[in-house]
Amino acid sequence: MERRQFLKSLSATAALSVTTTENAAALPAQTKRSASASRPNILVFLTDDHGQWLQQSYGNSEVRTPNMSRIAQSGVLMKNAFTTCPVCSPARASFFTGRMPSQHGIHDWIEETKQAYAYPWLKGQTLLSELLHDAGYHTGLVGKWHCGEEREPHPGFDSWYSYWVNQYPHFGAQQFSDNGKRVTAEGLQSPLLTDQAIRFLRDHGSNPSTRNKPFFLFVGYTDTHSPHTQMPNELVAQYNDATFRDIPHETFNSVHGKTILPVSSNPAEERAKHEQYYAAASSIDCEVGRVLDELESRGQLDNTLVIYTGDHGLNAGHHGMWEKGNATIPQNFLEESIRVPCALSWPNGAIPQGLTSELPVNHCDLFATLLEVANATPATEVAQKINSPGMSYLSHLRGKTTLERNTIVCEYGNARMIRTDGYKLILRYPYRGVSFPNELYDLKADPRETENLYTKPEYAVLIKKLSRQLQIFFATYTVPEHDGMNLDRQALATPASPWLQALSQR
Repeated sequence: MERRQFLKSLSATAALSVTTTENAAALPAQTKRSASASRPNILVFLTDDHGQWLQQSYGNSEVRTPNMSRIAQSGVLMKNAFTTCPVCSPARASFFTGRMPSQHGIHDWIEETKQAYAYPWLKGQTLLSELLHDAGYHTGLVGKWHCGEEREPHPGFDSWYSYWVNQYPHFGAQQFSDNGKRVTAEGLQSPLLTDQAIRFLRDHGSNPSTRNKPFFLFVGYTDTHSPHTQMPNELVAQYNDATFRDIPHETFNSVHGKTILPVSSNPAEERAKHEQYYAAASSIDCEVGRVLDELESRGQLDNTLVIYTGDHGLNAGHHGMWEKGNATIPQNFLEESIRVPCALSWPNGAIPQGLTSELPVNHCDLFATLLEVANATPATEVAQKINSPGMSYLSHLRGKTTLERNTIVCEYGNARMIRTDGYKLILRYPYRGVSFPNELYDLKADPRETENLYTKPEYAVLIKKLSRQLQIFFATYTVPEHDGMNLDRQALATPASPWLQALSQR
């Protein structure tokens, strides 16, 4: 079935609506327009382990993230943004390639000291940076890459400032790769990365060879990633009196298998982690504000498409556990694991301000959207090779079209998920003789995903329908040599993968 037919078969209307975000009423009623709107700068903040729920814009009542709210209030907040995989490296690879894990071949987080160098990973695949660079963009990356080797600049990037080995520690002696040269610095990691983002912006504006080009800058902060420690005392102190009431008090439900990262029985330990995690979001928010202020001071903010998003979500006591899709055996697709923040602002691009969208979207869709924004749609032969399932939602953001979609697809190793606005189906496949039950959840009647309905006969027709949709999807969007159904033929990303851990526990 062609992609167009597949999408049509998932028909449901997703519309833009007026947001009730604080201060949204104070925003201008009309968006600005300019002749340069067709070639904007593009600034992407893609952070690590930042759960969608940990933002003011998404309703968290205690976290302080005013600059993230600033982006949402000056643009559109995507209420139903999801990852392609609930762990970092595969999700990031989907953003950079526009492909699912069974297309790009990264199925778990890549161990950074050995496995990152043991396999070429995305080598030979077409990256977003290449397409934007070829379209005339000045391109830069600052912060986390985690799609393989980090030290050397990857194709399409004019400027590269990433980690020398890995993202640790968050505070202290830091080692970075400055365009392949090892450099050291001391302090909190995020401000050091912001300094480099600002350096890129200033170099862009002062260099005669780049200042008349639009830029694409990717900034990857990691403060919200574990270990949940080392945040500045002044930020942690903001949460000394917090109740953390937005986190439900739950015990782990065995319907999801076994958790390897349960909530601690020590309340003081749990509280300390919560304070650190909230402080980490505020830390990143401060740095986002610095970059936005730099753009504004240079008169570039209105003609820059600014995106704040994350690679995947995080549980912070939700469901009685911590972390994301690999926090359980078997791997999970819980809402807190798969939902990501996503807000887009571009005043000169006729994107309305202070609105929300219910349209289900993922990283592949953002890939397609950025290409349309940049007028960088690849030639037919290249597009066919990429074969992205991504759907640009630029016209939807502008309110010019109503897109039809009510499902989202995720995968993680030997498990695949399809989610509608009412149900979530998870199909699990054997690995070396070890298998786990399939799952079906009624997201409206059971939003905490506590009862597996898969074996109930009254859901047989629904299960058959959703299973068929998954089958059609992966028949179209799978590269045989990268298929997650054949994990033994894939490069080893980490020995900690849930399907490998399951073998040791049988």
